[in-house]
Amino acid sequence: MTATLSRATGDPIVTPRFPGMKVTQLRVIKSEWTKFRSLRSSIITLLVAMVLTIGLGALISGVFAAHWNKVSPDERANFHAVDISLSGVGIAQLAIGVLGVLLLSGEYSTGMIRSSLTAVPKRLPVLWAKISLFTGVVGVVSIISTFAAFFIGQSLLAGHHIQTTITSPDVMRMVVGAGVFMTLVGIIGMALGGLLRNTAAGISSLVALMFVIPPVMGLLPSNWSDRIGPYLPSNAGQSFWSHPTGAHLSALTGFAVLCLWTAALVGAAAFRMKRSDA
Repeated sequence: MTATLSRATGDPIVTPRFPGMKVTQLRVIKSEWTKFRSLRSSIITLLVAMVLTIGLGALISGVFAAHWNKVSPDERANFHAVDISLSGVGIAQLAIGVLGVLLLSGEYSTGMIRSSLTAVPKRLPVLWAKISLFTGVVGVVSIISTFAAFFIGQSLLAGHHIQTTITSPDVMRMVVGAGVFMTLVGIIGMALGGLLRNTAAGISSLVALMFVIPPVMGLLPSNWSDRIGPYLPSNAGQSFWSHPTGAHLSALTGFAVLCLWTAALVGAAAFRMKRSDA
C-alpha cells in the first residue's frame, strides 16, 4: 500500500497496490482463451470446419475411387491425388473465416468489447491476444484436419493404386499449406470483423473477397484478369496449397501475397481500434 496526503484535510489516503495484477500480454491471452472456450459457437464452428475438411475430402476421394474405371483419359491426365483428398478445404475456409469475423465483431455487437478495453486500456494488446490465440488454436486444428483428410483420402484411393505418399514432391507443402491457408483466412475474417465492427458486414465482405470477386475477374478481359486475378487472396493462397499450375503464382510468391493481404487488413483493424471509440 501507498499513502498520500489529502489536499483538503491533510489526512493520509491509503491506496492499495496489487503488483501481481499488472496487465501483461500473457494475461490478456489467458482472458481471451477463457472467452473462446466458453463460447459454444466457437467449438461448434471448429468442429464444422474439421468435418468439412475431412468429410468432403473422404467423400470425393471415395467417389473417384469407385468410378475410376469410368473416368475419361483427359480427367485421368489432370488427376492429382492430393487435390482430391483436400477438396474440403475450399468450403471449410468459409467456416474458419466466419469464426474469425464472429470473434471480434461479436464483442462489438454485444458491447463486451468495452469491458475488454476497460481492463486493457492500451487496446491493441486485446487485438494481438485474439490473433495469437486464434492462430494457435485454429492453426493446430486446421493442420490436424488436413493431415487427416490426406491420409483418409489416400487410403480410399489406394484400391486403384492412384494414391500418393506424404514424402512425394510438393505433398508436404500442400498438406501443411492448406492448414496455414485456412488459418490466414480466419485472421482475415477477424480483421474484417474488427474493421467493420458488424457481423453481417464482416461476413459479407469475407464472402465477396474470397468467393465472389475471383470468378467475377474471369469475366473481365484477359489482360486485366491475368494481371490482377492471381494476386487476390483466394488465388494467391491456392497457389501454395494446391497442385502447381501455370495460371497461378509460385508457391512462395502466393504465400507472400496472402501474408501481405492479411497484414494490411490487420493493420487497418488495429488502426481503427486504436483511433476510434468502441
